[in-house]
Amino acid sequence: MNSEHYLQSLRVTAASALLALAALGCNSSSKAPSSPTAGTSKSTPHAELEPCVDYAQKICEKSGPESPTCASFKTATQLLSAETCRTGLRDLPHSFGQLAAVRRPCDNLVKNLCEAIGSNTKTCDFVKSQGKLFPVEHCEMMQQQLPQVISDLKKREAANQPLAAEVTTALAQGSVVGFGPSDAKVKVVEFADFECPFCSRAADVVQTIRTKYADRVQFVFRQFPLAMHPDAQLAAQAALAANAQGKFWEFHDRLFQNQRTLGRASLDEYAKQLQLDTAEFKRSLDEKKFAAQVESDMKLGERANVQGTPTLFINGKRVDNPSDAAEVEAAIEGALHSVTSG
Repeated sequence: MNSEHYLQSLRVTAASALLALAALGCNSSSKAPSSPTAGTSKSTPHAELEPCVDYAQKICEKSGPESPTCASFKTATQLLSAETCRTGLRDLPHSFGQLAAVRRPCDNLVKNLCEAIGSNTKTCDFVKSQGKLFPVEHCEMMQQQLPQVISDLKKREAANQPLAAEVTTALAQGSVVGFGPSDAKVKVVEFADFECPFCSRAADVVQTIRTKYADRVQFVFRQFPLAMHPDAQLAAQAALAANAQGKFWEFHDRLFQNQRTLGRASLDEYAKQLQLDTAEFKRSLDEKKFAAQVESDMKLGERANVQGTPTLFINGKRVDNPSDAAEVEAAIEGALHSVTSG
């Protein structure tokens, strides 16, 4: 698991410890507003809830609307009386002080991580933004595993750096699958896994690149089947077998349209549907004719610090979100401008 997936996985659990902020007045007699009765205005339930809604909003503004603190406090204020929430609103500095004390393990974690990886790095910015979303108990857990977390983040930061010139050159050399002129000044290289759902989204971006830039950029598709996907390795070989018969992109599209059915029988069926020479196709898979080419792509990906899929490079610079067409187009336009103005 790469560092981004590792960090994102730590957001899942809500921070129940933050319910302690409700200590300003939660009591056993508190209850949800009852239905209106005779002589009670129909607006009373809303009026009774308003102080607690405001109280929760103030805490969420301070802690961040996506933070576990915000979610926990919204739940907690549902248990409080309107008067208790009014008291809390009158004494917000106390609540903010308590909030800072509760979040201190996460603040310390972010400080330690940024000092280790560099305060001016993209990874530090990532940690600062995501640290607000970490449950406190997970911050404490990561603090106990600080050397490993720092090691993972340093790998992430290394992956953010532009590739060495020799690696950038190697990405677009050899027996490549792709489109566009081989002498193009802008080279776009994708590492993908046919069983990866995020890669299917990136496939739409590739189609956009093909439509808008095929005459100005060279696009190279590299195989990077992940071990976690049982059918990805054979699917990669099958795509290369289709490429040998001039139908890589048709097969590429068929695989991404049918990601849940990539077993051998399905691959043979897709070859038949696309009117490939099925005997040759089957022989290629039986004899693992393209296994070495898949392995070569994966080794090249390792040289380029590819840790997950999809990974996209434009002239050796990694694109943060290869599934976002607007971001990829902006990066291509920037690269085209750079090579023409330079």
